[in-house]
Amino acid sequence: MVVRAGRADRMQRLLNNARWDAREVRADLRAYVVEHLGHRDGVLVVDETGFLKKGDKSAGVQRQYSGTAGRIENCQLGVFLAYASPLGRALIDAELYLPKSWTDDRVRCATAGIPDSTPFATKPVLARQMLARAVEAGMPVSWVTADEAYGMDYKFRHFLEQRRLNYVVAVPKNQTVGAGLGGDTRADTLAAQAPPEAWKRLSCGNGAKGPRLYDWALAELHFETEPGYRRWLLVRRSLTPNVKGELELAYYLCHAPAGTTLDDLIAIAGARWAIEECFQSAKNETGLDHYQVRRFDAWHRHITLAMLAHAFLAVTAASVPKAAAAWSVSARPRSVVSWHT
Repeated sequence: MVVRAGRADRMQRLLNNARWDAREVRADLRAYVVEHLGHRDGVLVVDETGFLKKGDKSAGVQRQYSGTAGRIENCQLGVFLAYASPLGRALIDAELYLPKSWTDDRVRCATAGIPDSTPFATKPVLARQMLARAVEAGMPVSWVTADEAYGMDYKFRHFLEQRRLNYVVAVPKNQTVGAGLGGDTRADTLAAQAPPEAWKRLSCGNGAKGPRLYDWALAELHFETEPGYRRWLLVRRSLTPNVKGELELAYYLCHAPAGTTLDDLIAIAGARWAIEECFQSAKNETGLDHYQVRRFDAWHRHITLAMLAHAFLAVTAASVPKAAAAWSVSARPRSVVSWHT
């Protein structure tokens, strides 16, 4: 589909009244990204971003926490899926989150063009729907990564395991890491038991100021999983104290083939930043957050066109010779909790 945006009224017609299916265009977007950026070490990254709004008419808007703003704001929240590989990275799917204050008010939904058939769905459920579409489309994927809003959800992790998608997902410090440990042991409790020799200073990729260095510790969790696979708790520790004089810790649950290395898991944990870079470039360069629409379908249409433009820029950039991304990994063999020392 070729779009020539002229006057504002033409763009509004394209987003609100023209006959086209945004979901089918996103299927074309996935195929385009696979054709040009597809790689066996591909990583699917889940995250959300906020869109600040005024008023209460825009589909899904309410006062809710926005990580983009870092506080509770009147906003819409979109759940996004990005594809990242050694060849490049691009946004490939999105769903607008509808709070219960919307789905419980069908009159309000109808006014914003939200179909009666659209139920309430949590953000992890929306993420699972997008991941399913990517897998069913045959995207070459080795890993999935997400922040703790998704990683803490057992059904989300079980969904990935059922589809044999390796993952490194952030979890909160009070996440239980389960069986075989004398009861439900919290992630922070287990991390406090790590011997000094378990900590390794390694980079999870390059940032704007060079390598992103942290101390890392990895514990194998000894409870049942699919033969040939293992579970781990990965812990990241900052190198400098925060304002309270404390070293900050972050926690990740991991599931992957036996023999997956510490370097592999750290690389995937670092790959989650790819979607943040996508958000920044898509907002700055393709107008991801520059829209004046209120309807549910119009939001998805605008977001789809912005992602398509962003993918074109990503593919164009990938055609320039450059070194492979530092976080490119593949699970490779090597030679109940076991700390890797």
